[in-house]
Amino acid sequence: MRIETVAVHAGVQVDPATGAVTPAIHPSTTFERDPDGSFPHGHIYARSSAPNRAALEASLTALEGGADAVAFASASAATSAVFLSLAPGDHVVAPVDAYYGTGKLLREIYAGWGLAATFVDMTDLGAVEKAVRPTTRLVWAESPSNPLWKVSDLSRIGAIARAAGARLVVDNTTATPILQSPFKAGADLIVHATTKYLGGHSDVLGGIVVARERGSLLERLRTIQTAGGAVPSPFDCWLVLRGIRTLPYRVRAQSEHALKVATFLDAHPRVERVHYPGLPSNPGHEVARRQMAMFGGMLSVQIHGGAETAMAVAAKVRLFTRATSFGGTESLMEHRASIEGPGTTTPANLLRVSIGLEHPDDLIEDFSQALA
Repeated sequence: MRIETVAVHAGVQVDPATGAVTPAIHPSTTFERDPDGSFPHGHIYARSSAPNRAALEASLTALEGGADAVAFASASAATSAVFLSLAPGDHVVAPVDAYYGTGKLLREIYAGWGLAATFVDMTDLGAVEKAVRPTTRLVWAESPSNPLWKVSDLSRIGAIARAAGARLVVDNTTATPILQSPFKAGADLIVHATTKYLGGHSDVLGGIVVARERGSLLERLRTIQTAGGAVPSPFDCWLVLRGIRTLPYRVRAQSEHALKVATFLDAHPRVERVHYPGLPSNPGHEVARRQMAMFGGMLSVQIHGGAETAMAVAAKVRLFTRATSFGGTESLMEHRASIEGPGTTTPANLLRVSIGLEHPDDLIEDFSQALA
């Protein structure tokens, strides 16, 4: 089936009791046991499994073409589960440019637990190879990366990981299954912040890990999920599953709009640099053309001047909302360095922009008056 059909139907069934087309929300924390001691519907207790969570996991498994998926209450919890699947003394190769929370977990949480990490520019394959150690067990890639939207060659990074006996994990939040298929590039695990494009309406928090195959790693992740207990609520799962049903059309429209806005900004005299893989001048453009169906709805723009100049532009927008997060129907803008705080490597004059479903000409007009 085509991915549009999968997005509508995977994990969703007509209710046999009522004929309801829209899935019900099942808030129950416990499930009835038969007299013989069995659980005929497969659920015992909500921390272990629940109907809405099972439906969401089935949907993402189908969308990414994996073997199974494990859902969590946030993307940070999903990322933590991947790191917890390793052992003290293991080594991770991770990107310098990536979601700030990923590096924060490695530096401030798991380093104290004994997990080592080396941060490199993932677009430099030589640097990735050089960073590998005998104890490397995991290579973490994020492409396009947040907030500079760098594009890494996932197939070649996957080959480096396999040669080292390590697993490749790809954060596919920005590209989504609509634009990029990391399992085809050799990934072992795919991580999503379901908060972003999958939910798509800025009203739910969640994360998920999709596994390419069943085995000890998947079992370990499932144990961390159920024993650790950082599981999403039934309503959260329902909201994400609802959002997925329109995912292909939202992501394609946001990608089209982002390319138009990025092209406008790239020619503006007050703009120092635009970070968007859809621009032919972008260093990752050719890899993105090969690896992605479209270029995504995220871009960043550096304004000539410093932090105060960038903040002044953000202060003048009328249509964009100044807020953190991305992937919703509304367009957002934020001064990323001030959000990340001390230790950030994000340029001080950079504004991160999430393009929504408004008409792109209206977004361009808003940027134009803010830059005037």
